[in-house]
Amino acid sequence: MIAIVINIIIAATIATATIDMKPNRFLHRISKEEVSRLPLVQFEGEVIVVNNASCLAVAIDELNQCKVVGVDTETRPSFVHGQRYSTALVQIATEKRCYLFQLRHIGFPEELAMFFADPSVCKVGLAFADDLRGLQRLHPFRPQNCVDVQKMVHQYGILDLGLQKIFAILFGKRISKSQQLTNWENPVLTPEQARYASTDAWATLLIYKELCATRPLYPKMVEILLAEDRQRQIEHQQQVLEQRAQQMHEVNE
Repeated sequence: MIAIVINIIIAATIATATIDMKPNRFLHRISKEEVSRLPLVQFEGEVIVVNNASCLAVAIDELNQCKVVGVDTETRPSFVHGQRYSTALVQIATEKRCYLFQLRHIGFPEELAMFFADPSVCKVGLAFADDLRGLQRLHPFRPQNCVDVQKMVHQYGILDLGLQKIFAILFGKRISKSQQLTNWENPVLTPEQARYASTDAWATLLIYKELCATRPLYPKMVEILLAEDRQRQIEHQQQVLEQRAQQMHEVNE
């Protein structure tokens, strides 16, 4: 159900393309080496940690007045097979302000669930269905007006799906992933964690707005591009298998 809702919204978003939009000059892919050479950028706006009921009320009231926001979540990393933790942090960003909802302090409150179910505010994420499912395990709700930019980028000829690479392709800048595997259940977030978490939600919002302002490719061009990419991946996998077989042969001789 989540995937169906997201796909419908994406189709409607892309269908609004007009001749007045920016020309599409995006790269199809970018390498890790190319990303590493780009200038580093981070969210420089106001970061507000929401860890009590009074902060929650103010945050939800302000977010309900927005037209579109960027969303991300963080979960404590697990290094044991089969072990899974609940969502620890929800980040919701505008271009100038980001709210960090610490769920270990406030749980996943009804007000936040209602926000995700509100069709009047567009919520933008990346691999959004996974984030939403994690939140639904804490409190049932039906997501409304939730857009996954990962499902949009193919329509613009972008084949990379990670946040860092998509951001690099669109803006020629690099966002840090250095805090990704830190403990998001810490009672108090470090300044580095807070800035990292805010940057991810903010970056997702910027990606969405840039895509909406840019002319997508014609569907036939997208179809050809994806077919060529699949063929390249198949050829690469075959080369890897042949190299492994050759190495095994050399070891056995």
